[in-house]
Amino acid sequence: MQTLKVARVASAALKSLGSGRLFRSELLTAPLSHHFSATQPRFCQTEPNPEDTAVIRVPRYLLKRVENVKQARGKPKISTVKAGKLLIQSRNPSLNQSAGFTAGKFEQPVLCSKGWKHNKSFGDYFTINNIKDVAPFIAASQSEDTEQKSPPTFQNLHICKELVETLERVEITHPTIVQLQTIPKVMRGHNILCAAETGSGKTLSYLLPVVHRLQANRQDATTDRIRALVVVPSRELAEQVAAVSRTLCAPLGLRTSTVGGGRGVGYIKAVFRRNRPDILVATPGALVKGLRRNCLDLSELNFLVVDEADTMFDPSFSDLLSEILSHANIASDPKETRGLGLKTQLLLIGATFPDGVGEVLSKVTDLGKIVTVKSKMLHYLMPHVKQTFLKVKGADKVLELYQYLNKLQHEKGGGAALVFCNKSSTVNFLGYSLEEMKVKHSRLQGEMPSVVRTGIFHSFQKGAVNVLICTDIASRGLDTSRVRLVVNYDFPESHTDYIHRAGRVGRAGGVEDGEVLSFVTHPWDVELVQNIETAARRKTSLPGMKSEIQEPKAKVENTEQMIHVLGDN
Repeated sequence: MQTLKVARVASAALKSLGSGRLFRSELLTAPLSHHFSATQPRFCQTEPNPEDTAVIRVPRYLLKRVENVKQARGKPKISTVKAGKLLIQSRNPSLNQSAGFTAGKFEQPVLCSKGWKHNKSFGDYFTINNIKDVAPFIAASQSEDTEQKSPPTFQNLHICKELVETLERVEITHPTIVQLQTIPKVMRGHNILCAAETGSGKTLSYLLPVVHRLQANRQDATTDRIRALVVVPSRELAEQVAAVSRTLCAPLGLRTSTVGGGRGVGYIKAVFRRNRPDILVATPGALVKGLRRNCLDLSELNFLVVDEADTMFDPSFSDLLSEILSHANIASDPKETRGLGLKTQLLLIGATFPDGVGEVLSKVTDLGKIVTVKSKMLHYLMPHVKQTFLKVKGADKVLELYQYLNKLQHEKGGGAALVFCNKSSTVNFLGYSLEEMKVKHSRLQGEMPSVVRTGIFHSFQKGAVNVLICTDIASRGLDTSRVRLVVNYDFPESHTDYIHRAGRVGRAGGVEDGEVLSFVTHPWDVELVQNIETAARRKTSLPGMKSEIQEPKAKVENTEQMIHVLGDN
């Protein structure tokens, strides 16, 4: 006997499976109503045998699909949309989230970027809207919330009259939150680690008390020595910090000088042979060259400031920084920064919490005496900056960028734009493409000589061009207050890079309606985007960002010590 599989039975079974009425784990069986014998005539009917059945095999993926549908139908849907402004605005309206709704800490929210690793997701987008009009680091905005009569001024911080008048001439009248928290502690002589969001006024938070104390202790100071040293990662940032310092020092008669990379040893020696400045702003490479040739002495230094500390403690700079710190006599107590035989006060400033701080600083000072100043919005997405994420093919990115730049100039009243790329070669390629489209721009990347880079960035700051294509060299500390649009042509490789890039807009004293546009192309970019979207929906900080100084781990020198430690446990 041969069993004939009846097609209509299989069709009826699959139909019932799709409607949710039939749920079997492995095999679905149904009795045959007719059986035919191979030896009998074609139309001769035999008695049905109950042992003969038609076997219908259901694929596992169909069974999983049915189970998922069953679970989804039984789970109540939580509405994330309420009256008011939208925090998350998606191409799919069902994925929108209102600013008044916050996803739970242990709840996995439904993300707009959930399926962005699939090729069919190209063209999808979502936006994290700005839910605040004023930056959270502005003291005036918080004074309104706490119903204070008037926001604090620099006079409340006991800054000398000449500095207050200098600030008023450049229309700076009220300190930011980070300045209110940092300046009094620096004035008392504490070693400081200040970590606050980009654009919050960190440069003034250390320059104002440093200049004030240098002026107050001017009579006690010995001549012909450097009293304050500011170490920065790039020459462009060194020139910018020095310009601010010269503005503050001008009415007080204090001198500021810079020493940057890209110069020969002869030039560095010539700089130190001249009249020693009161404040020196230097890059680590040039500074170490001078120290190794005994061109300067840091043993009697009053202040040592490490700006962009998260970058300076990176492995590419940490060895140079350790050598610089070893030449200075770092204080461990505020009392050691005053009087005869004073030691150096250490100030660490950064936009993200630096990694590896404990490993380096434990060799030169007491970690327990370092005062940490952290802003409330540290490692958070900026609530006053609109951020858009677009899933786009690599071949379409140039055209999308051209359309957004045109929209900025013609529909939004113009403004400057920063376009970030991950590689210098991409900067050059994108520059050639925009040249063909008649878009006036400048390029800035690490393979250029430092003197050329400095000139390009100065021309961009002055408004000679409105589009600057650059690598991450322009994302650390540089003043971009006229920038209105930041474009991540290549998505950043880490959350830290994203924070620094996005921080080029929405800065203190800059344009208010800044915007960030990010092109998402590769599958490895999607995981970072999903982390950013999850943090926005939960209103929490970005994951994986350290917020405390880690004590260095004790090293076991030999096998006997290891055995002794294990024996005690």
